[in-house]
Amino acid sequence: MDFAFSEAQDDLSGLVRTLVDSDRPLWTLLDEAGVLMAALPESVGGGGFGLLEQCSVALELGRAAAQVPYAAFAVAASAIAEFGDDPRVDLGMSCAVTDDPLDPVTFSNGRLNGTKTLVPTGEVFVVTAGADAFVVRADGVSTAVQELVDGTALVVTLTNVTPERILPDAADWVSDRLTVLTCAEAVGVLAEALRLTAAYAGERVQFGRPIGTFQAVTQRLADAYIDVEAVRLTLWQAAWRLSEGLSGATEVATAKFWTADAGHRVAHTAVHVHGGVGIDLDHRLHRYFTAAKRVEFTLGGATDQLRKLGATLAVTP
Repeated sequence: MDFAFSEAQDDLSGLVRTLVDSDRPLWTLLDEAGVLMAALPESVGGGGFGLLEQCSVALELGRAAAQVPYAAFAVAASAIAEFGDDPRVDLGMSCAVTDDPLDPVTFSNGRLNGTKTLVPTGEVFVVTAGADAFVVRADGVSTAVQELVDGTALVVTLTNVTPERILPDAADWVSDRLTVLTCAEAVGVLAEALRLTAAYAGERVQFGRPIGTFQAVTQRLADAYIDVEAVRLTLWQAAWRLSEGLSGATEVATAKFWTADAGHRVAHTAVHVHGGVGIDLDHRLHRYFTAAKRVEFTLGGATDQLRKLGATLAVTP
């Protein structure tokens, strides 16, 4: 059994790593370098790679705490290619938007209605409602800018919107892949936060010794390492199952549980070990703390995932 990453995954990871430090707008660089389209189906002009390659890109973007909507774009474009009767659509700045019970979107009499918050900026939205997904254009909905701690998002209001096309039975497909890519981003965020924290613990001296030599600090860093690896392993298990066309609802919920539960612990460990520096809004670590908290609650926190797992176990013979 070969657990090594593919050559395409390694190449895309390396390419993204070289782009994130540029002073130019990152989204423009990703587009010019072909990263955005590389892991999309050939039917939409992509390179023909899939979810595993998308995860590799998302992980590296997370490692840089990059504020770009790659996951939403990749899932939306892939869904249009997978389920659309004519995938040759102008993708523009595509963005996947998932439905949830607390913030529902309904489809009735050929019209979409509902309001979604925390939506990345987009020109084409793939919105889930019920079992299906729907393609709508930004110029057909009402949008407002929503200020966040680490940037901005959109509040999208759909009022009697006629979708441009219907993607039948695509809702779970969209939700699962958006969740997996969110977990991939989290792996990068948490791994880099831990690296920064371990480095700081090795150089910060207290009582004449680096604080990383104190047992209490060492234990927290060791626990954080285990947490990061748990997020990493559950992510790749879920991603592999989906990429192979296997059922993966349980694995996706497990990965998102670890992303939320372990991510919370790692983010707070990073701040605590950094001490006063950890709450400095101008310090690099702040970007990783806010990114970790964002992915913790995106698409449901730890309790939501445990409920999903419990519901699955309840009906399993």
